Amino acid sequence: MGMEKVQHGHALDGGAGEGHMLTGQLERLGGWVRPYVARPPWGTVLGLARTLLALGTLGTLLATPASVLLSPLAGGVRPPVCSGAGSLSLWCVLPSDRHELAKWVSIGVLAVVASGWRPTLTAIPHWWISWSFITSVTVQDGGDQVTAVLTLLLIPIALTDPRRWHWTPTAWRGVSETRRLVAVTAFFLIRVQVMVIYLHAGIAKLGVPEWVDGTAIFYWFRNVAFGAPELLRPVLDAMTDVPLLVALITWGSIVLEVLIGVALFLPRRAQVVLLFSGLLFHDAISALMGLWSFDAAMTAALVLYLSPIGANLAGVKNATRLWRKRNLSGGPGQPATAESAEPPKPESSSMIVSGGTGRELVRESEAG
Repeated sequence: MGMEKVQHGHALDGGAGEGHMLTGQLERLGGWVRPYVARPPWGTVLGLARTLLALGTLGTLLATPASVLLSPLAGGVRPPVCSGAGSLSLWCVLPSDRHELAKWVSIGVLAVVASGWRPTLTAIPHWWISWSFITSVTVQDGGDQVTAVLTLLLIPIALTDPRRWHWTPTAWRGVSETRRLVAVTAFFLIRVQVMVIYLHAGIAKLGVPEWVDGTAIFYWFRNVAFGAPELLRPVLDAMTDVPLLVALITWGSIVLEVLIGVALFLPRRAQVVLLFSGLLFHDAISALMGLWSFDAAMTAALVLYLSPIGANLAGVKNATRLWRKRNLSGGPGQPATAESAEPPKPESSSMIVSGGTGRELVRESEAG
């Protein structure tokens, strides 16, 4: 018919080439992921972050009466609004006249979470309490929303966590690669989420005239509702009388937030500097504006974002190692039990993280 015969060999060769290309890409992906799943990702830094998230919400609940937590909304509507997904909130599940009970149930759950007991059992209740809070409670801030998102993303990590207490460094043996892969994947999702939070915070300010012209901090520091406490007002009033200083603080905040947003693409040393800078930044905000729950949430976010995956707080790790040596050994001359076995020492280490109110040196692998 005048049609040229199809050269099947060429088609097969092309398919084989594509197959080799796909195989090569998968091998490169596997080589990139392997260091992250080569050791347990559930360190005591993770425990610190979970505790901070719980304490932020816990502090708000303890310091605020239920009647204030559920202050009337615009138009006189009284919360909680129990419609749609909101009907699943703790504040709606319990009878409408039991708001005080909902508050103390939340406090009890958060206290258990903060203690570090059984992450596998407390992960989902922690998220539910946090989500119920932002769904039903009137008195909330951006930190409460960050907490609800992070506790949701922490669920896969906590459900695969083999520890009884999240203050215990993970035993090396008996932890499957599948569990590690699930946890590491969730860690990366958290990192992406925190990256977006900071990039949005910094870039969005460029659309506000007061941030662009360098005067925003003047208005925030002198704001009646969120301004500095009376003790600091004379100092801050003097500072905000200097236009250049106001501009530097205003623009510096934008630069810092954007730099934190791109920190994952920067060298390790730069990440450490940005971690400390971010912690001090949020500590200053909480001290000047009284946003302590926001500080707790963002400190937890920064720790999860810029600490190596699986990192351990040096003090907690050393105390645990000493306890295991004394209690899990089989006696003089006998080896320790399998639970006390530790992973090989990493070749390179050095990371500094924060516990919100204090800083501790962490000796941990930089694989994360």
